[in-house]
Amino acid sequence: MKGHIVLENGGTFTGEFIHTPNDEIYGEAVFFTGMTGYQEVLTDPSFKGQIVVFTYPLIGNYGINDTDIESKEIQPAAIVLSSCHHEGYHYQSNQSLAAWALYHQVPVLTNVDTRTLVKRIREHGDMGAVVTTKAQPIDFSVYTPLGERHVIDEVSVAEEETYGSGAKRIALLDFGYKSSMVEALVHRGYEVCVLPYHTSEERIHELKPDGLLLSNGPGNPKQVENELGKIRKLAACYPTLGICLGHQLLALAFGGDTKKLRFGHRGANQPVQDIHSKRVYMTSQNHSYVVTEASLENSDFRPRFINVNDNSLEGLEHESLDILSVQFHPEAHPGPADTEEIFQEFTNLIYKKKGEPVYA
Repeated sequence: MKGHIVLENGGTFTGEFIHTPNDEIYGEAVFFTGMTGYQEVLTDPSFKGQIVVFTYPLIGNYGINDTDIESKEIQPAAIVLSSCHHEGYHYQSNQSLAAWALYHQVPVLTNVDTRTLVKRIREHGDMGAVVTTKAQPIDFSVYTPLGERHVIDEVSVAEEETYGSGAKRIALLDFGYKSSMVEALVHRGYEVCVLPYHTSEERIHELKPDGLLLSNGPGNPKQVENELGKIRKLAACYPTLGICLGHQLLALAFGGDTKKLRFGHRGANQPVQDIHSKRVYMTSQNHSYVVTEASLENSDFRPRFINVNDNSLEGLEHESLDILSVQFHPEAHPGPADTEEIFQEFTNLIYKKKGEPVYA
């Protein structure tokens, strides 16, 4: 059936639904620039509530498998493509993208002029949008903008979960974590306790973790301001790593500020420079908000990583506390594995805290 994506600023782009949604679907229209990794993208909780437009023209050609998933369901509200391949030509593929999306009841709008659509988003910024079968004006006043929704409640675990059986324990505060993040830590010999983001400070101390990880997640970081006091106290007690949203929350907890980018960084090829080594890494990213560097001038945080394209802040380290944070995804699913060493830096913080040997 013919379908449309209607932008909040009035633009309408027409395509065809692979399966017809029962109603209008509202979300924030964003674009992803990677050529591969659509399965990881679509199961990344950081995309909750968004309508993902893929810039690469052919999506679905290697199908869907059982291993490259970051959560148990498709997270975006809808998917917009130029072309969707109906077969998966890969030995691990067990179903098509179209069949997978139908199972999760997530609409796929294809045959859309995504090149022009993405140009519109780049020009005007990420914005509210509706996918619909009706070519008519949309009353956007009835929808709550994503930045005002508490979407973290929709993706955080309801109960504690434990993975791995290592000698050292990581407490992971879940704001919408990716499973490959846990896998990266388990691979390095940790037991990982995944905790609801609102877990009390007392309970975390009871677990006696060796380190604390603040995960990625969707939405506006200022929607969880009531957690900042707890985050600051915990980060002062344990070696701490913040990733993506976790990075933003650490900055806010120590007096910094965040702002929304005109259009976010979403792709697997974002160049980031380490200020110390001057080395440039290619990174995987998915975020709308960034920490403003000027807001940290009177804090004990110092910039560690900078985005080469727009000079936005991509990472922090604390002068006296064992805290490291990055805006990008070191687990790199999808994307290059250039920055996996961030997990080793985190490990070194933990070992140093315990007076044990650290490794390069």
